[in-house]
Amino acid sequence: MEINKIIPAWAEGLDCAVTVCDANAVVIFMNARSRKTFEKYGDIIGHSLFDYHPEHACATIRRLLAEDTSNTYSISKNGVKKIIHQTPWHHPDGKIGGLVELSMVVPEEFPHYIRN
Repeated sequence: MEINKIIPAWAEGLDCAVTVCDANAVVIFMNARSRKTFEKYGDIIGHSLFDYHPEHACATIRRLLAEDTSNTYSISKNGVKKIIHQTPWHHPDGKIGGLVELSMVVPEEFPHYIRN
């Protein structure tokens, strides 16, 4: 399947990093923010995520793909706080296609609302 049929054009300009892999954990798309975030690795499209992650993270990637489930957490690195959300994407037939990772910079403190 062509990547431009999977990834909408608006993903390129989002103010968060969007990284997409296929069901074999091979990177198939990185938007501008993702490419900037990971520029020290060069062009990793077409490469396995397993080549760039420690074993505990590789285990999480394998689990997300096997269990068709999501993972969300926050990190602080170099004084920047981010929320990371990794979630499966699916082909029209329902078969898992891979994972999407969204990485968003957030303020150190930000509001949390409970809505009914």
